[in-house]
Amino acid sequence: MKDLLARFNSKKQYLFIFTFIPLILDIVTKNIIQNKLELHESIPVIDGLFNIVYVLNPGAAFGFLRDMNEEYRQLFFVIITIIAIIAVIFMFIKEDTKLGTISFAMILGGAIGNLIDRVYIGKVVDFLDFYFGVYHWPAFNIADISITIGVSLTILDLIIMKKNHK
Repeated sequence: MKDLLARFNSKKQYLFIFTFIPLILDIVTKNIIQNKLELHESIPVIDGLFNIVYVLNPGAAFGFLRDMNEEYRQLFFVIITIIAIIAVIFMFIKEDTKLGTISFAMILGGAIGNLIDRVYIGKVVDFLDFYFGVYHWPAFNIADISITIGVSLTILDLIIMKKNHK
């Protein structure tokens, strides 16, 4: 236990930079969207490419499980997210590489950001809307960006580790 606390203390700076800054940006931007836009309102930013929208995503990535019974879906996602956060914290503490530590910190920030929405709203606020002609990427938020970058860095770290291991 003492070793885990020592490892955690040595990585606290990563939490501030790579967990709390994206988390704060996520909370602030979602609050701005909720206060300035009506639900389903869209503001064109770059015609034919990018809008700011206000949508509530009841499911997971790409609306996964959005048609599930609302009470069960919300409980399911809250429990799964809490389990994931605990696992990510454990991996963050155990991680030996700087890149891996950064990646888990970013995943943690994003997971907490979306968990806050699920607990308080029951759905996740999404507002970044990219499209090209009829091709439309599902709307997302800062928390999703943080998770995506974190997962990408984890994969990169695994590739680098595998290459260095050879």
